[in-house]
Amino acid sequence: MTEMKTTGMPVGSVLPEIVLIIGAVAVLLYALFAPRRAQGVCMWLALVTLGATAVATVPMLAGTQTLTFFDTYAADDTAVWGKLIVLGITAVAVALSSEWMRGEPREGEYYTLLLFGALGAIVLAGAADLMELVLGVLLSSATGYVLTAYHRASARSAEAGIKYFLLSALTNGGLLYGAVLLFGLGGTTTLVGLRAGLDGADVLGLVIGAGLVLLGLAMKLGAVPAHAWMPDVADGAPAPVAAFVTVAPKVGALVALARVVLILPEDSVGWRPLVAVIAAATMTLGNLAALWQDDVRRLLGWSAVSQSGYGLMAVVALGRSDLAVPALLYFLVAYGAANLAAFGVVVELRGRADLGSYAGLGGSRPLLGATLLVAFCSFIGIPPLAGFAAKLTLFGAAIDGGYTWLAVLAVANSVVSLFYYFRILASAYLEPAIRPLPLLGQRALTATLVSAFAVVAVGVAAEPLMGSFDAARLLPG
Repeated sequence: MTEMKTTGMPVGSVLPEIVLIIGAVAVLLYALFAPRRAQGVCMWLALVTLGATAVATVPMLAGTQTLTFFDTYAADDTAVWGKLIVLGITAVAVALSSEWMRGEPREGEYYTLLLFGALGAIVLAGAADLMELVLGVLLSSATGYVLTAYHRASARSAEAGIKYFLLSALTNGGLLYGAVLLFGLGGTTTLVGLRAGLDGADVLGLVIGAGLVLLGLAMKLGAVPAHAWMPDVADGAPAPVAAFVTVAPKVGALVALARVVLILPEDSVGWRPLVAVIAAATMTLGNLAALWQDDVRRLLGWSAVSQSGYGLMAVVALGRSDLAVPALLYFLVAYGAANLAAFGVVVELRGRADLGSYAGLGGSRPLLGATLLVAFCSFIGIPPLAGFAAKLTLFGAAIDGGYTWLAVLAVANSVVSLFYYFRILASAYLEPAIRPLPLLGQRALTATLVSAFAVVAVGVAAEPLMGSFDAARLLPG
């Protein structure tokens, strides 16, 4: 893409969002009137919607990087790549849900919620205005609550849903109040306008407003101090929902956070050291908490917390390293693929979370064992998998940005993660299987294997992918 310029209200800039909304409504209308035996068609309608949205999104990579709708929404490379990543994640989540949700009385409505949850993450990735930011957070959150507690007869699902709701309600309220404060101080809600309007603003009000906005986005990321929902959702939500909720909102939230911090005056708000401390605390807490987990799903939840800490390293380096934005996008691709592969194994094992269920998995179910191996090795950062290149670029960006101590801490945390990931793999490959466990279905298995293949392919193709991300920008320079 060429350099950014601002434009008015070209509908083509939001064509992917329009296609996604129309498709989600079509799925809902079909679900309302179709008999229960035909509700499975909604899965295919959702996949067609996601495919059509992707087709509408890809040509935007060849266009001009713009802020559209009077500077309130971004149509830049970062937003476009964010959309494509979210769409890919959602498509895999839909496929993982096919057999899991079969026979569910509200099967069709489930896919509508997934599509609107994806829309929330996409709006977050493109938000260049505080009101758009709040809209994306609320849409992503509202669908996430319902999806998490979708199995109403499950006490664990209901508990996870209410915990997610309570923490999200608190932080979203703070986010809204912070946005109002920044609007009052800067005289506008657009990020471009705030970048100039916040210069010379009252420092105390600016610090409080920015802090509340950062807290709200930290919650969507599953980052300290608003991280507690992540392991509960990973454990209690339907397994395909856990795969989706632990990664899709993170894509939009990281991009949104990157846009927001760039408009804050560093001489008044020390956002860079603050984000560095949050990154350090998040990755360390996530890894240390995962060490004590015997429940594989909670372990994956704490792993998701730690991965948020790694992703925040790219935000710390913004404005100081040319690697920051490409590293951020590449990390989201690598982490999304590995997370879906790991949760895909959980889905195929019908949501089993006890460590004993994974004993001998490498021998009894070699494809699932290999998928778990690939996903965990990518999380650790072992070459040539995607996680290796992702961490390497994140470390490079942090060092280039003057935060060598954060890169060293991240390396130490990666070493710590070896212990809990390999504990699961040791059980899968070194212990005998009690009996072969029944699998969920072929579609979920296919989606899981596709995710594992993506982990390998993204790692092998790291250089061209990073080259594709080089032109990505966040705000007009």
